[in-house]
Amino acid sequence: MLGMCRGRRKFVAASLALIFIPALTWLYLSSANFTVKPLPLSPLDPQSSVLIGAVAEHQDLELRPRDVEEHNHVLRREISLPPRVPTHSSHHSNSRHGNQLHTHSTEEGTGDSEAKKGAASGNSSDCVPQPVVNKYHSYCHCVCGVQCEQRCCHFGQVSSVSQTEPTPLPFHHGLHRSKDLADLFHTWMVPAVHVNFYDADELKSEVSWIPNKHYSGIYGLMKLVLTKTLPSDLQKVIVLDTDITFATDIAELWVVFHKFKGQQVLGLVENQSDWYLGNLWKNHRPWPALGRGFNTGVILLLLDRLRKLKWEQMWRLTAERELMSMLSTSLADQDIFNAVIKQNPFLVHQLPCFWNVQLSDHTRSEKCYKDVSDLKVIHWNSPKKLRVKNKHVEFFRNLYLTFLEYDGNLLRRELFGCPSETDHNSENLQKTLSELDEDDPCYEFRRERFTVHRTHVYFLHYEYEPALDNTDVTLVAQLSMDRLQMLEAICKHWEGPISLALYLSDAEAQQFLRYAQGSEVLMSRSNVGYHIVYKEGQFYPVNLLRNVAMGQVNTPYMFLSDIDFLPMYGLYEYL
Repeated sequence: MLGMCRGRRKFVAASLALIFIPALTWLYLSSANFTVKPLPLSPLDPQSSVLIGAVAEHQDLELRPRDVEEHNHVLRREISLPPRVPTHSSHHSNSRHGNQLHTHSTEEGTGDSEAKKGAASGNSSDCVPQPVVNKYHSYCHCVCGVQCEQRCCHFGQVSSVSQTEPTPLPFHHGLHRSKDLADLFHTWMVPAVHVNFYDADELKSEVSWIPNKHYSGIYGLMKLVLTKTLPSDLQKVIVLDTDITFATDIAELWVVFHKFKGQQVLGLVENQSDWYLGNLWKNHRPWPALGRGFNTGVILLLLDRLRKLKWEQMWRLTAERELMSMLSTSLADQDIFNAVIKQNPFLVHQLPCFWNVQLSDHTRSEKCYKDVSDLKVIHWNSPKKLRVKNKHVEFFRNLYLTFLEYDGNLLRRELFGCPSETDHNSENLQKTLSELDEDDPCYEFRRERFTVHRTHVYFLHYEYEPALDNTDVTLVAQLSMDRLQMLEAICKHWEGPISLALYLSDAEAQQFLRYAQGSEVLMSRSNVGYHIVYKEGQFYPVNLLRNVAMGQVNTPYMFLSDIDFLPMYGLYEYL
């Protein structure tokens, strides 16, 4: 009897606890007006790099595309608003010729504070003063394969340069997969950005005699032959590796050319590690360099002066002499550039280190900045890339991913109210759209017919040669993000070539890339072509997707299938 009473008491006590504890908690939170707020950590606070665990990181990756999509939606809405008429205030009184705006700012590495505000605001219609420049040129060193191609053509680098720059900007790309990138830029249609390609395979013989231990291989030496590669009437160029991110207006860097004196022809930032000091490990023997040496991830080249100095002969003689004792290069072109500068120090104009903040191992890059606003160019020059160890790496990584995952179609709009060159294709498109009847019930559908979707064929590495008996067959399908889980199963069932068109946003493309790189099944296949068609408009362009996938088939036959269909085992051999 006593045991039963005790049991009832425990039951009553437990029931009361279940009722009153939530009630009291609710009363407490209500009375205190309690809100959960994240701790405000500065982006450059060392505590921000504390590991948060695999679970939290996975959740962050899942939430990032959603957040970016919402931000992109806001940006689209802002860009769609009609621009305001520029006000004719006093700072607009400078003379203007074409696209050039003249100001009196000549301080190296800094720009007019108003200009920075205008660049950051994106959709500002007031034409703010920019440094005095002619049309300037950027050479992107994109010659190391599909991974480098992704960095080269993604919104990450193109956006970080052109999103803050209203002046026409020519890109010169040296690479060995030029057709894929040419198709991408042709369908991207970024206004005031002109792109030229140079076949790196045609230049191999110029540098193939140099043994190179660097992970970039033979293509890591191509910057040595730019005086021969680029047009002879091109006088100056900014040379960029594809693993850099601009955090400022590239026009500020172009202005630095005016600081060159005497016979200076190279603008470089000092190397921020102890590599060329030779004290990283026992018996470490680097190539000769001036002091710490210089990093070649960002170079300002005066091409006309280099040609007059017979640059081709100069670097060849230096390389031949040093290779007699060094046997090979460790850091590709950078070793040879530094050996030439060691012998001819008058050639170099040293840039402030914030123009090339190097996130390599053993780096001293923290000395280049005190605050976020000090950053100009971030260089992921470690083979570990985003996984490099740095106390501020979380901030740098987030900055890079922010550019990478923004909607690349935003660059199709005129982000500035300043004048730019007339785009006849855009004019013709606007004329065609204006002729459509907006009262037509099918107006939105007819309008969609004229949409040019940005397309990146062979997003991942692809290599396949069809069978010689002319009976080979490729499986063709198209899909969106919600069917991604079908890929592994299809690859297991179909061992032959596959051509897939994926309809994704920029953020989803990065999510797909992480998914594919984490899948043993997908990474074990090199005969699957993934072709990204970037989202644009409100309809799912099923015919376009199918045509893109079919257009990349290189076998005599194809097996057209919906992504939901799973072929039986052995069907490839049977067909």
